[in-house]
Order: sequence, then C-alpha cells, then structure tokens
Amino acid sequence: MISSDKRKILIGTVISHKLDKTAVVSVERTVKHSTYGKYIRRTSKFYVHDAENKCHEGDQVKIIESRPLSRLKRWRLLEVIER
Repeated sequence: MISSDKRKILIGTVISHKLDKTAVVSVERTVKHSTYGKYIRRTSKFYVHDAENKCHEGDQVKIIESRPLSRLKRWRLLEVIER
C-alpha cells in the first residue's frame, strides 16, 4: 500500500516573526563538497504560515509542506519543538 501523505517535514529555527500570521524559518543542511569532500553547511529560508502567531524568534519548529498559501508561503507550522 502506498502512503497517501507525501509531504515533506523539516525542522528549523525561526529567524523572523515580524509579519502577521507568517514566520521565516531557516533550515540548515550539510552537503558534501564535490572536489574536496568536506561537509559544508547550507541554509534555506522558508516562509511559514503560523495562523495563531504562536512561535517567536529563536524557536525550534517543525514545518510541513502545503499548497501555495500566498506568493512565497508554501509551508505550514506543525509544532513548536523548543522555545
């Protein structure tokens, strides 16, 4: 049986919560350099829908992929892991 829910779930840190019902979350990942083989940290910024405005800057959060909610928002807040 194939799973019907194929949405990505990521864990990141809130870097901005100045917008109404929106948070900007930074997700860090490690990538191996093609030539030197050293692992490099890469960050991505995601605009997250936070309907209840419950997360603040510096919070560790879990986000889930969703349908486009606005021009930049394609993720929703799942839970606040750590304050």
